[in-house]
Amino acid sequence: MRATPLTVTVLAAALALTACDGGGDTNGKGGDTACAIGGVSVQIGTASVAPAAGDTGEVPVSITNQSAPCTLDDFAGVALDAGGTKVSVPVLKGATAQKLKLAKGDSASFTISYVRGTAGDATGLAAKTVEVGLPGAKDVESFPWTYGPVAGKGGPEHPDASVSAFQQSGD
Repeated sequence: MRATPLTVTVLAAALALTACDGGGDTNGKGGDTACAIGGVSVQIGTASVAPAAGDTGEVPVSITNQSAPCTLDDFAGVALDAGGTKVSVPVLKGATAQKLKLAKGDSASFTISYVRGTAGDATGLAAKTVEVGLPGAKDVESFPWTYGPVAGKGGPEHPDASVSAFQQSGD
């Protein structure tokens, strides 16, 4: 007689766990769809350009959702390309990513900070383009890098640059 209530309890628990499935989850984060290049517009804003070697500059990058709701749940992937040498820009030390959900028309932004290098310096990177990728997505978008050479930390493969966390923009 005790077997029947136990069997019913186990069956009910199994059904309850099955009902918790995120069904339709496209990136393993509870049904949220990652924002992707093509569904958002990416723009490089007016930069605070480092005027001379050793100075710090900041390049703002804005993301505006142009399609169905999506989520930014980590840091942007940023790489600097010097035409044959491509290096990833690390995340700002101490920065914490926040999960942002963007409805159609919503915006978020992040900043690429860099230290300007000296032209021709073998330890720096004479970047020609910057590539921006979104967390959880494969595609990248390239933009001209017009802010001068980037100083290196011991060599061009370690740029003196960083990427901040996404911040919600607008209302």
